[in-house]
Amino acid sequence: MPVGSLVVIGSGIQLGRHISARSFSEIERADKVFCMTDAFTYRWIESIRPDLEPLHIYYGDNKDRRQTYREMEAAIVSAVYQQQRVCAVFYGHPGVFADVPHGAIRKLLDAGYAARMEPGISAEDCLIADLGMDPGKRGCQSMECTQFLVYQRQIDPTAMLILWQIGLTGDLSCTRFDTTPEKLQVLADKLSRWYAPDHCAIIYEAPLLAIHRHQADEVRIRDLPDCQFSQTSTLVVPPEGNLSPDHAALEALGYSSEDLT
Repeated sequence: MPVGSLVVIGSGIQLGRHISARSFSEIERADKVFCMTDAFTYRWIESIRPDLEPLHIYYGDNKDRRQTYREMEAAIVSAVYQQQRVCAVFYGHPGVFADVPHGAIRKLLDAGYAARMEPGISAEDCLIADLGMDPGKRGCQSMECTQFLVYQRQIDPTAMLILWQIGLTGDLSCTRFDTTPEKLQVLADKLSRWYAPDHCAIIYEAPLLAIHRHQADEVRIRDLPDCQFSQTSTLVVPPEGNLSPDHAALEALGYSSEDLT
């Protein structure tokens, strides 16, 4: 097996608090460290590894993010091909909404190199803790907001729905980092297929620093076009309506609806 290797780690959401001891040791031991995190975390890791190589330099004005991701992946893979032990640090969980880590790992494994991912604390983990919403109680549907919008997705309104990257709603060019009231109106109209217009959703943002609190602002579905969203905003739609018993399945199992609690 070639000498070079890759480990991808997650920095978590909150500076210093969410990164694991094992992930921290990977940063210290690596020959080369790449970083794609928020500014606070970047500076903290830079204090440990002054030779840190940033990945945000591949972004550009009106540049297609897909090209940016290809360049990031190429930089990481190239360092491994040079027989270096590489650690790549990504914000949150490195495997969630992150094409680059998955792509780099697949390419290196196919080439016979050692490559793996260490899990990190994601925004979804923070959301569950901060909002006190258990996805196991009614189930949970989780998807990127624009994907939900432009495809024929079927939603179960009796389960929680999480729509990620609502601040980028409706952009297929992958060059913008915002949305518009018109695009948000399309989202509100589509959600109204399953939810009442006055059904309350939650605009959630996880805190980056321990001294900050999370944001959780209630908004009615019909009022979404009037709201302001950041790049880290997430829309949480709580369940609406009651679960309906599947009488055929219950009977096959030897139960009835009266056995449900």
